Amino acid sequence: MALKVEQKENKLYIEIDLEKPTRSTSGKTLVVASTRGNVVTDVMVDGKPVTIGINAYIKA
Repeated sequence: MALKVEQKENKLYIEIDLEKPTRSTSGKTLVVASTRGNVVTDVMVDGKPVTIGINAYIKA
């Protein structure tokens, strides 16, 4: 999983690779992009790092 995060002015830009669809744990969806939990980034807000958790999926 390649994740790119950057801040430009007052916006957060997130780029994540799409993956081959894989069945979720419940089996109800197919995951196409995921951070597989939370990821601490280098982007800072009020002196603290921004943490991101992403799950992108399609219906099975």
